[in-house]
Amino acid sequence: MKLAIVTDSTCDLPKAELERLGVYRVPLYVNFQGKLWKDWVEINPKDIIEGVSNGAAMPSTSQPSPQDFETTYKEAIAKGAEDILCVTLSGDLSGTFQSATIAAANVSVPVKVFDSRAASIGLGDMVKEAAKLSSQGSSLEQIIKALEHIRDTNYLLFTVSSLDYLQKNGRIGGAQALLGSLLNIRPILTLEDGKVTASGRARGSKKAIRELVDRAVSYSKTHPRSLVVSFLHIQDEMAANGLREEFKASGLSFEDRGTYEIGAVIGSHVGPGTVGFYMHTKPDA
Repeated sequence: MKLAIVTDSTCDLPKAELERLGVYRVPLYVNFQGKLWKDWVEINPKDIIEGVSNGAAMPSTSQPSPQDFETTYKEAIAKGAEDILCVTLSGDLSGTFQSATIAAANVSVPVKVFDSRAASIGLGDMVKEAAKLSSQGSSLEQIIKALEHIRDTNYLLFTVSSLDYLQKNGRIGGAQALLGSLLNIRPILTLEDGKVTASGRARGSKKAIRELVDRAVSYSKTHPRSLVVSFLHIQDEMAANGLREEFKASGLSFEDRGTYEIGAVIGSHVGPGTVGFYMHTKPDA
């Protein structure tokens, strides 16, 4: 069995890493400044932030079409794929999972579409695990079991430096955004059941970072297996590296999977200065 692995652009894995892993990527779209752009192919977070700061209207985002996925599936089949595993952004955040599923009925080999119920490197880590296990000769069933473990233990926590993007995208009300800005309140956000939800708040960036670290330590106490952590940011790698140092200073033991920038699609909803982490426990060997 030759298994091809497909994902979408919100995995936030760089092109070079995806090519090294042999993974196909289907981009989502960002509607910005009168044009539809392919995430990570034609537009990146810096483009969004600079455009909005210069007066452009807030972008909107949309999922790939079933045809986009079908084209990629057929490309993989043409290169010898006998089975396809497609791992997508949370179905509660986007219609991407649905598009991938519709396309699966239109190709000549079996396609398993897996809802990561995650975003960004939470999805990316599943893609990396799937590629690693596939290269080791694991069966599709074994790969799915490992992905389910990551999905079940995935924990995202992040904070944002500005409430403007959340407010303009309808995530919070205007009065709440204004009050939060005046009081220097930084929301603590997470994913629960595949949806972005508020998990707390802190006054100022230092207290927000402290809250992220404290929550990570609490998570480790209830999840005794080895921890895997990736650090996230939008146009603020220094903040992500600072968060890493705070993790180390806390005494938390973890495997460091690196620092990744959140792409234009998710960045359109949370804005610049976003910093946080994704963690999960290692699946069985």
